[in-house]
Amino acid sequence: MVTVVTHPLVQHKLSVMRDVHTGVKEFRELASEVSLLLAYEAMRDLEVTQEEVTTPITTAEFPMLSGKKLALVAILRAGLIMTDSIVQLVPAAKVGHIGLYRDPETLGPVAYYNKLPTDIAERRVFLTDPMLATGGSASAAIASLKAAGATSIKLMCILAAPEGVAVIERDHPDVEIVVAALDSHLNDHGYIVPGLGDAGDRIYGTK
Repeated sequence: MVTVVTHPLVQHKLSVMRDVHTGVKEFRELASEVSLLLAYEAMRDLEVTQEEVTTPITTAEFPMLSGKKLALVAILRAGLIMTDSIVQLVPAAKVGHIGLYRDPETLGPVAYYNKLPTDIAERRVFLTDPMLATGGSASAAIASLKAAGATSIKLMCILAAPEGVAVIERDHPDVEIVVAALDSHLNDHGYIVPGLGDAGDRIYGTK
């Protein structure tokens, strides 16, 4: 299942991110802001219970978060910008990291780092990566999470290509994908079209 967040604020900020003239500082700020807005949608179904709260006027019951604890897991390196932003909303969430890069020849994922909360199996996991292109890295990261015991996983991306979505739906049909936009296709180099270029390079100012 793919959820595209069409809110005007999300779409406006994404359009500015796409612009080749948007500099590193502004791109980084926009990526953080879009990540926060995506998190609102991705976390819409968090469980709540009614708990008693005393206001300055009276005592009444109000909704408070309950259920499974949360984990934010970034696919390195670009996913860091998303988890660093979202943790502001859920500061009690634990944070994990999965290091994968895409082989430029095969376009397949190569793992080089994996550090997850020890109680990942007891948490709802939100996996972050700005770009869902071929889907190979995201699929491999989800497989690593499942191998560690995670059973509740959502994938959050700023941009996705149909090819990447198809891979996740094939390999992990139980994982919901939340994105700001689903673009047209991948080009011959595995980049999303029209896309916004290489998210990691634009976030960190590298080539």
